[in-house]
Amino acid sequence: MRVHLDYGSTGLDVELPDEGVCVIEPRFRAPLPDAHAALTAALRSPLGSAPLRSCVRAGQRVAISVCDVTRPQPRREVLKAILDELDHLPGENITILVATGTHRANTPAELESMVGVDILRRCRVLNHDCRDGSSLTYVGRTSTGVPVHLNRAWLASDVRITTGVVEPHFFAGFSGGPKMVAPGLAGLDTVLALHNADRIGHPGATWGVTEGNPVHDAVREIARLTGVTFALDVTVNRDKRITGIFAGDLFEAHREACAAAARDAMCSVQGPFDVVLTTNSGYPLDQNLYQAVKGLSAAARVVRQGGTIVCAAECRDGVPDKGAYGQLLASAATPKQLLARILSPGYSQPDQWQAQIQAQIQMKAAVLMKAGGLTADRLRAAHLEPVDDVGEAVARGLRRAGPSSTLCVLPQGPRTIPYLAGP
Repeated sequence: MRVHLDYGSTGLDVELPDEGVCVIEPRFRAPLPDAHAALTAALRSPLGSAPLRSCVRAGQRVAISVCDVTRPQPRREVLKAILDELDHLPGENITILVATGTHRANTPAELESMVGVDILRRCRVLNHDCRDGSSLTYVGRTSTGVPVHLNRAWLASDVRITTGVVEPHFFAGFSGGPKMVAPGLAGLDTVLALHNADRIGHPGATWGVTEGNPVHDAVREIARLTGVTFALDVTVNRDKRITGIFAGDLFEAHREACAAAARDAMCSVQGPFDVVLTTNSGYPLDQNLYQAVKGLSAAARVVRQGGTIVCAAECRDGVPDKGAYGQLLASAATPKQLLARILSPGYSQPDQWQAQIQAQIQMKAAVLMKAGGLTADRLRAAHLEPVDDVGEAVARGLRRAGPSSTLCVLPQGPRTIPYLAGP
């Protein structure tokens, strides 16, 4: 059979066996026929909140957080609807903060493609920088001891609005919502504590879980502690078009958005597979190897111990070169040694959470990677086996597993979250 994989901007077709194959994709939702009208209606009739316009008085300063370039957020549509409701404010009173977390700053060209020239001219648009202490304010600690350093411009605003795209997340449960405050607008010390080895290694820190997830529990506490005036989350389909809108109180809106995302993305299977072929959902999510760990994590949920994961992720932006992830991978000879280093008492480094999850996956299964943006040597340095022909790599894994081997295919990667059905 021929299966189309989400890979880069154009996709990748691959030939697979006709027998013993389970292809799992999220339920497709048609886009809303008039997204702007639906966004406006949600802003005027929100969940658990007064309408947005009535939450903002003339003369107030407003901060709006948006996703960075690695997320498929329809920022222009979302921001246009919000700004139309805030037409009683001059543009200089509105700051749009790109919630980069620990990611690199978005380039001017990326910012223009993300929000459009009109919005760039009307409002101040800033990349958050978790390492710039002068742009952060310390506001205290959570009940579990997380030091809370947040973006100074965010905290200084009279009105704070989060906007996000809600999809399953491999250790925070779901994206969007309170994550648009922390880690999105948090300082590095805060992110290191939120993503420490104990929290990342907790069984509740996984796909689709928010309550009882130590990462998401702390994220919610930070958002509640520092205050969010209004939230606007959306869900999107494979074409990155809006399928659902959830506006109003941060926690109520996010709870409804998570439920909607779970209905479309979560899928049970009866048993583990010998080989799982996955992607990282294509561009923009598969633009670097750091992000591609999410696709591996989705596959790891249903691969058998000792099985094979084959991942196709373009990685046009490299490892990435900026950040500690690549250095962490190179600091140990094997995934086992890497995991031991990360779990050692007192160890704390940026990006360790991604390396920790990758190492945990590689303790379970062999990982083969097709990545057009990376050389074979770079992939080997990341403890991954490079492949060029995805179909041949899958066939090799099936042959190794024997004549009754089974294959699961996740063409859209972590947009689908399979899980093993209970007894």
